Amino acid sequence: MITATAAHIHPLTTLMAQHQLTAAAYLKRVADRHRALGFGAMAHRREKATRWIRDGVTPERTALLAMASLHGIRFADVDRYGWPGFLLLALDDDRTVLESPWTTAGTVNSLTDVGGPVDRRGFLIASTSTLTAAVAQWATAEPAFAVTGRGRRVGAEATALFDTRLDALRHLDDTVGAGQVYDAAALEVRLVTGLLKSASYSEETGRRLFAAGAEASRLAGWCAYDDGRHAAAERHFVASLRAAASANDPTLGAVSLAFWANLRYNADDPRGALHLINGALAARSKISSPRVTAMLHARAARAHSKAGEATATWHQVDRAFDAYSHADIPDADLPAMYWINHGELHQVAASCALTLGEHHRALEHFDAALTHEDPYDTERETRGTVIYRGRQAEAHLALGDVDSALDIGHQVITAMGGIDSARATGTLTELRGQMTGHQHIPAVADFLSYAA
Repeated sequence: MITATAAHIHPLTTLMAQHQLTAAAYLKRVADRHRALGFGAMAHRREKATRWIRDGVTPERTALLAMASLHGIRFADVDRYGWPGFLLLALDDDRTVLESPWTTAGTVNSLTDVGGPVDRRGFLIASTSTLTAAVAQWATAEPAFAVTGRGRRVGAEATALFDTRLDALRHLDDTVGAGQVYDAAALEVRLVTGLLKSASYSEETGRRLFAAGAEASRLAGWCAYDDGRHAAAERHFVASLRAAASANDPTLGAVSLAFWANLRYNADDPRGALHLINGALAARSKISSPRVTAMLHARAARAHSKAGEATATWHQVDRAFDAYSHADIPDADLPAMYWINHGELHQVAASCALTLGEHHRALEHFDAALTHEDPYDTERETRGTVIYRGRQAEAHLALGDVDSALDIGHQVITAMGGIDSARATGTLTELRGQMTGHQHIPAVADFLSYAA
């Protein structure tokens, strides 16, 4: 169930402020809707709102349904998200990033407004029509142009510094996880946006600034996703795609779409993910990096595996390896794609096989990821190693090899030290859940106790 955390403003408080209503006035509207729905009279003293917000009291079900009706929320979502989570669906703080025109000014607005008053953890903000519109508008958006006559003039030195800082953040994210990197990435977004708003620059510098904004927002989105904050992640991914369009960089836009797709298929929307990936691949002739193309096909494979489509999955895996065969050395490629290699693609193939229930095939690819002459870098990719090793343990467990699963499980716990990542923690939680069926074995019982 999705709930608002204590560290954030209660969604009912936010809604009342958004509509400029006192507690009494808001409750009067709820009471009127309560009666109109045939539920009868409802008291609407302001103390009731205090109990709901401050004292943690859950309203009666008919009051919940009246509030849902008042805000155009489906009754099914009241049960799906619970109290007060379902109210987060009524907040319209995504309007700027989703509805601003696809111009340079619209991009700057979206980069400026990527926060939100409430943490809608687990929510997706983009509908199918929004995905369609974003892909279509990305392809035709207005690129940046020179800006003169305001502030100080910035040039290549400033953009180079952003590139250096972002490269460092990417590698920090690999090592320590998203929780400690998100704030730094969001700061980079603000710094870039500040220059875009107040400085003068040439067309080339402007496009490099938008490119830095795209990568900073992409990284912030990835960190938010890794922390389980899907709504925040989508806001960043949309802003990143807009900035890539303003930078006139189709390759960078394809990267944004690929990471956005990753979120969608892991949030049970493989079709939405494929829509984003297909939009990126439609511009494949403009993508300058074979590694980006390989990543797109790998993402497509994962989406198809989540949809249970084995034939399409393995077709996309083959295309990913084929695209990668055309890649140059990492230093000659897009800096953000340093992590794409044969080992990574084997890890993706293994994950696909695991999802499809092909456990022997999964183990073959997990082994190849580490033994290939171009192997997965377990030293650099600490968080990824935890996640992939956890999946490898799942495959062994599914085949009845409890000893191998336990051995890898202990390695996962050791590797998790110092990593702040909800996805990594979730991997261990899932492994523990699968181990519980074998807790009659003393070694498994010890593992479950140790991993608790």
